[in-house]
Amino acid sequence: MTDIPFPTTTESVKYGERAIEENELITFPNPRPGRPYDVNITLPEFTCKCPFSGYPDFATIYITYTPNEKVVELKAIKLYINGYRDRYISHEESVNQIMDDFLAVADPLKFKIKGDFQPRGNVHMTVEIDYEKPV
Repeated sequence: MTDIPFPTTTESVKYGERAIEENELITFPNPRPGRPYDVNITLPEFTCKCPFSGYPDFATIYITYTPNEKVVELKAIKLYINGYRDRYISHEESVNQIMDDFLAVADPLKFKIKGDFQPRGNVHMTVEIDYEKPV
């Protein structure tokens, strides 16, 4: 058995950070095209930074979509979402950007996203968007 060396603070980019930096939303063919079904994804560890204060924001992102020709790979979604952790972005813009990126790669029939942000300063906020592909 080989010991994995514990990373030191002098190392530049860790393998997890590199995976997050290099991520892209990857799709694969829908295994059941023509059959409408919903895919529900919960991402309970979303983080970003407030563009005004720099304080961290924490949220659970809920995504439900009805695939068209493509399905998005789950590990790719995880890495993509983790890419927000150091971004200065508002609640509203982060949820809209996630939706835009998802629609661009997957072109789903329907897409619903909800960002449920943890209270900060006694204020709780959710951002929700429903989309249906025009016919």
